[in-house]
Amino acid sequence: MKTYLYAIAFLLFTCSLSADKPAYMLYNKQLKETSYQKMMKELATADIVFFGELHDNSLNHWLELQVTKDLFALKKEKLVLGAEMFEADNQTVLTEYLKGFITAKQLETEAKVWQNYQTDYKPLLDFALKNKLNFVASNIPRRYASMVSKGGLEALNQLSDDAKKNIAPLPIEVDLTLPAYAEMMKMGGMHGSGGTSISAENITKAQIIKDATMANFILKNWQQEQCFLHYNGSYHSNNFEGIVWHLKRKNPALKIVTINTIEESDIEHPSDKAKNSADFIIAIPDDMTKSY
Repeated sequence: MKTYLYAIAFLLFTCSLSADKPAYMLYNKQLKETSYQKMMKELATADIVFFGELHDNSLNHWLELQVTKDLFALKKEKLVLGAEMFEADNQTVLTEYLKGFITAKQLETEAKVWQNYQTDYKPLLDFALKNKLNFVASNIPRRYASMVSKGGLEALNQLSDDAKKNIAPLPIEVDLTLPAYAEMMKMGGMHGSGGTSISAENITKAQIIKDATMANFILKNWQQEQCFLHYNGSYHSNNFEGIVWHLKRKNPALKIVTINTIEESDIEHPSDKAKNSADFIIAIPDDMTKSY
């Protein structure tokens, strides 16, 4: 009997080991499992696609590259790329790299690339280089976002006309009652350098100017029949707020499809908190390798 029980236990253990361990699972907005093929079919019909990422998640970045490759196969030269990770005042350097005027080293020296650029964003930029695609530096220069966090949106009025070319046109439409912004307001202010106090409202407005600026440069670089694929932190497009809200205020007719990335201890049973956060939700194990 003991031998029989050992055999059963071994069989159960072996079965558990042989079970699939998917690296990610894909869901629709209702958290119903869907397929990569269905998602790609929907992305191909969009004017603008937001890939909401977790900045340090390695699998997330691999998926970004796969989506880019497959969307290019469907849209060809009608695909435009853009990213939060590049600031608008670096557009000239970015374009010069894509045209082959400067080297990769020169780009990395002169542009304010992120610490995980080499592993996570260079592959996207090099794909654009290889396939002659436009790549838009959509984010506000961080020094101007810092001005807002310290002095409010009014601080931007001090900028020269040339500097204002790198931000959304002023004045910016502000709605602090939007859930994402209201949540930021609840988090309270903080202390800056030198003991100065930064208000929760100004921190939130710094987020708003980022979202508005990214929406501005997406619209400026999108044309009818094109598909603009934008990479950004999930919080900039989750719940169809952030950049999406600003875009819809400017052009309600746009077809926008969003992707949210979440980490879960059990990706087969994602938290209900993610429901309706995006059109497609990628669930990745929370012990997935981090890129930094």
